[in-house]
Amino acid sequence: MIDRIFCITPIKHLKGVYEYLETFGKVDYEPEIDEERIVETDLTVYDVIFCNPNKQPFVLNKKTLQGFSGVILTASTGLNHIDLSYCKENNIQVLSHTKDLELINQLPSTSELAFGLMLSLLRKIPQGQKHVSEYGWDYTNLMGRQVKDLNIGIVGYGRLGRMMHKFCESFDAKVYVCDPYVELYGIPCLTMEEMFSKCDVISLHVHVSEETREMVNKKSLESVTKPLYIINTSRGDIVNERDVVLALERGVVAGYGTDVIVDEFGDVSKSPIIKAMNDGHNVIVTPHVGGMTWEGQQKAYMWSISKLRGLV
Repeated sequence: MIDRIFCITPIKHLKGVYEYLETFGKVDYEPEIDEERIVETDLTVYDVIFCNPNKQPFVLNKKTLQGFSGVILTASTGLNHIDLSYCKENNIQVLSHTKDLELINQLPSTSELAFGLMLSLLRKIPQGQKHVSEYGWDYTNLMGRQVKDLNIGIVGYGRLGRMMHKFCESFDAKVYVCDPYVELYGIPCLTMEEMFSKCDVISLHVHVSEETREMVNKKSLESVTKPLYIINTSRGDIVNERDVVLALERGVVAGYGTDVIVDEFGDVSKSPIIKAMNDGHNVIVTPHVGGMTWEGQQKAYMWSISKLRGLV
């Protein structure tokens, strides 16, 4: 039985989503809540917490949940905004899109952004726009690379990695995959070290874990044999940002396109990646908008809320 729902992610901009959520119980809506405010909130009165990591500047854990014993509903596949161990120990059910294959196969938004970031870096699209905005019309310093025949490495061959693979192949790139946890038949595979030595572009599509944290670092970048473009739509923690900046300064990395940084909810003015972009390096940073399309959000949130039918 559901009486009260605590919604801590913005949904009122999506047609019919808030109204649909209200059909399951009384909704308290605080999409801009921070850690201090949620700690002060009595969560024991709620049956459901509805969230999404993109707008959540804290982890739902022992400190923030404080006696909550209901269901956490997250409109996401990633779960690093929730302390799963704490939830398991305290019988808190977590419902996510991680295994909703019918849904998530309809959500290519993040992979589309990854491909867009790659094209923008390769063709220097932001620099071209800036040049023309200053009434210039000289291509000399805007020569780029074509995707056809480039060696592109996909790290992580889950849903998003497979979609990125398809996009790159459609442009006649030579695509390689690195994922030790997926059976790959008939797909060219490389180790991580081989990726850095062979590929022109590496696109990261992995979850954060102890194994993947800072997998792009000074040591791995030592294997690079030609200027490398790196695309990151996973999480900022996947790369050592200072090592990437040093590689940009040395010309080892030719471009870095990312939708994520390490401390997204901190002082972003301190981000070495954003500083590198502002210093004129071939860097593009977007504010974690990978899944933020009207079509994608509408489908994901409505699907997520529909899970509550089994709890009523």
